Amino acid sequence: MRSVRYREIADDLRRRIGSGEFGAGRLLPSESELSRAYGVSRVTARKALETVRDEGLIDSRQGFGWFVATDPLRQNLGRLGTIEAQLAASGVVPERRVLEFAFVDATPEVGRILSCERVLEVVRLNLADGHPFARVTVWCPEELGDELSRADVEGSPFYELLDVELGGATQTIGAVAAAPNMATLLEVPTGSPLLRCERTTTTVFGEAVLHSEHLFPAHLTEFVVALPHAERSIAPSGLRLLDIEG
Repeated sequence: MRSVRYREIADDLRRRIGSGEFGAGRLLPSESELSRAYGVSRVTARKALETVRDEGLIDSRQGFGWFVATDPLRQNLGRLGTIEAQLAASGVVPERRVLEFAFVDATPEVGRILSCERVLEVVRLNLADGHPFARVTVWCPEELGDELSRADVEGSPFYELLDVELGGATQTIGAVAAAPNMATLLEVPTGSPLLRCERTTTTVFGEAVLHSEHLFPAHLTEFVVALPHAERSIAPSGLRLLDIEG
């Protein structure tokens, strides 16, 4: 009987994925949720999931759960670009939603980086085909952003809005666990891995004019960098070790 049930559940999961109920990269119900929904044991629910996984339709990660299989967006670190442009280039429809827009006192870190006391702080959610892809916070010196509106930053990237000639950027990438509020926003489990990218953008004269934090669900994106020169080292280029207390 169990073999019949797991096949029926697998068929239903295929149908729901094919209909778009679960989009690419989206979480599926947990094994316990599926077992309750279909009235079967978790063993049977897991067997159905494993069957669909073997067909390449879904995947799973420890501490994350089951999700619809998708190729992660490969973000090239060799050029200065926007999330929207990279999503569009991959055939995905990008969208941005501004969650917060305010002129505030700069934190000590942001103030040091941008050499200012007041900043325009913009928090936005980037979506890919209607689903959360990244939570982004951007800080800009007040004197550069004082004429910008919420509609401006929702409709165009800062790179197009600032009246300065941009030179380049420095990025630092690490990993963090999704806090409950961030997990809800990005539609991932609490504690699941996020890629955290900090970027400081400068003018052609080396003056920092933007600082930003980007948080991506780890299964949706990966960063790529070209290493044109080989050296006698096994360490990735730019590796920086962090001090760990205790």
